[in-house]
Amino acid sequence: MFKDLHIIGAVARINFVGHTDHFVPARVDTGAKTSAVWASHVQLVGDQLRFCLFGESSEYFDGRVISTRDFTTKKIRSTNGAVERRYVVKLPININGRRIKASFTLANREHQAYPVLVGRNVLRGKFAVDLKHASHITKGRKK
Repeated sequence: MFKDLHIIGAVARINFVGHTDHFVPARVDTGAKTSAVWASHVQLVGDQLRFCLFGESSEYFDGRVISTRDFTTKKIRSTNGAVERRYVVKLPININGRRIKASFTLANREHQAYPVLVGRNVLRGKFAVDLKHASHITKGRKK
C-alpha cells in the first residue's frame, strides 16, 4: 500500500509547470485540507479568472498572467477561524520529482513563511509525510 507513495518532508520544492521557471519552497501541512498558493492581481474578467503567482514583493514574482475559465470558489476556514471565499484553480506542478495536476486556492500569503501550502488534497494517495525526511530547502532562494 505505501510502497507506491513518495516520501516527502515538512517542506517541499514545487515548480508550477508552464507558469514558473524555478522551484519554490512549500510548507507541507497534513492538517490543512486544501492547498493554497500566494496569488496577486486576481480579477474576474467576463468568464475568465486572471491572476499572477506570488506578489510583487516576492522574489518568485515574474508578472506572468495566468488566465483560466476552469475555476470554482470555495469557503475556506483559516487557522484563526475566519471564513473567506476563495477561488480554486487546477495547476500542473512538479513536486519531489512527481508531476501532477493539483487544486489550489488563491490566497494572499505575503506574510506567511512559505508562498505555497500543500494540503491533504495533494498528498492523499501520492505522498507519505515523514517529518524526519530532510528537505535541504532554504526559504528565500531560487533553485
